[in-house]
Amino acid sequence: MPDFVGAVDQGTTSTRFMIFDHEGAEVAKFQLEHEQILPRAGWVEHNPIEIWTRTAAVIQTTLQRTGLHDTDLAALGVTNQRETTVVWNPRTGRPYYNAIVWQDTRTDRIAAALDQDERGQVIRDRTGLRPEAYFSGGKIQWILENVSGVREAVDRGEAVFGNTDTWTLWNLTGGVNGGVHITDVTNASRTMLMDLDTLDWDDELLSYFGIPRAMLPEIRPSADPSGYGTTARFGPLGGEVPITAILGDQQAATVGQVCFSPGEAKNTYGTGNFLLLNTGTDRVRSQSGLLTTVAYKFGDQPAVYALEGSIAVTGSAVQWLRDQLHIITSAGQSETLARQVADSGGVYFVPAFSGLFAPYWRADARGAIVGLSRYNTDAHLARATLEAICYQSRDVVEAMQRDSGVVLDVLKVDGGVTANDLCMQLQSDILGVPVSRPVVAETTALGAAYAAGLAVGYWKDTAELRAHWAESRRWNPAWNEERREKAYAGWKKAVTKAFDWTTD
Repeated sequence: MPDFVGAVDQGTTSTRFMIFDHEGAEVAKFQLEHEQILPRAGWVEHNPIEIWTRTAAVIQTTLQRTGLHDTDLAALGVTNQRETTVVWNPRTGRPYYNAIVWQDTRTDRIAAALDQDERGQVIRDRTGLRPEAYFSGGKIQWILENVSGVREAVDRGEAVFGNTDTWTLWNLTGGVNGGVHITDVTNASRTMLMDLDTLDWDDELLSYFGIPRAMLPEIRPSADPSGYGTTARFGPLGGEVPITAILGDQQAATVGQVCFSPGEAKNTYGTGNFLLLNTGTDRVRSQSGLLTTVAYKFGDQPAVYALEGSIAVTGSAVQWLRDQLHIITSAGQSETLARQVADSGGVYFVPAFSGLFAPYWRADARGAIVGLSRYNTDAHLARATLEAICYQSRDVVEAMQRDSGVVLDVLKVDGGVTANDLCMQLQSDILGVPVSRPVVAETTALGAAYAAGLAVGYWKDTAELRAHWAESRRWNPAWNEERREKAYAGWKKAVTKAFDWTTD
């Protein structure tokens, strides 16, 4: 058995390649950002070709810097930004259109029309999702209806769909030279097209969007001992490594945080925030604005489900301070700037750039900064941005407690934003519970590696993975109850100011 396992983590703003050892410790990584294409308000796109070239580059650079080779890797896992939709020609390898990103709101009208009749309830019952622009189904429909020649190309077998897991896997396994067209149950569960009970594409759901079944990938388990194929010899790994795991990024983080038992939860802080609660083999229907999704499926074992609270804009709000407002030059500087003030000075920032996701689901919402006075500075806005990340997480935690009855005694956190110590302290203060960060904060890539390694016997079982989890740091609440509830009441009031800004 080779010494290491690799993971490709294709995210919303960047792609990284990571290598882990038997203890689940990071051996090496390299990461590159890709362009955020914003053609008009509410539209967010990526260039799929750029995503693939960056994926190849991070793999090659990591191997070059470590002196490792394909033969040093027992298996490879893939994790990805979910819902982001690519349609391409499998004969030429060229996309017909840019990838439409999960944050994109152009399909609001498609989702709203579905929710006006019985189709909305069918979608809820079968998929665990809501009719929302967030998910892939409407994005595929938009491409079929608005990009010339695509529907005809589907009939010729010259147009296929995949989220970025499928696009990455297809390229890794050879692309036009034999690339496989496969997804896993976690990514398929984010399309509004898969039945959560059968774990297969549903023809009635496909008819709602006018999507031909022939363009969809084969659905497989999240970890598969038989594998989905091997990396191409002429590809960035330079050899044939078995690819044995695919997981959507939030499900991968759930595995990386070893949340294998019902009632265990994690919150990932990235471009957005995503809180997942393991509900075991039972599908729990939310009454509080959450989603029901597949957490993972390992081989022939039954699928494990989760309740999810999805928040569209958290870390990307910090990027907005950097890239659009230019009040910071790096994401890390947000903490330095925010520490210049003791509080937000009465300012609340509701970063509803793509509407509001859980638990509000208000596509008509747009960003709002309220409570400003002449006293306020850029430092107050920076602190309000960090607080917004934490208030949105509290909204989701409270909804999850109502749905599941599970009251968290500690919040397990991961993702890039957890490097911001002030933000994590604020999260503990605003929630009123301790916040725990693991040694390996990039649990998305770790989870993909864990699933891939389990499939080939690199790790024996999930108990072995649990033994690897270790806490790096814990933050305890410093605010008293009166301050906490007064601040949260202000947030709830601020949120209402973001509603009803669009009528499309």
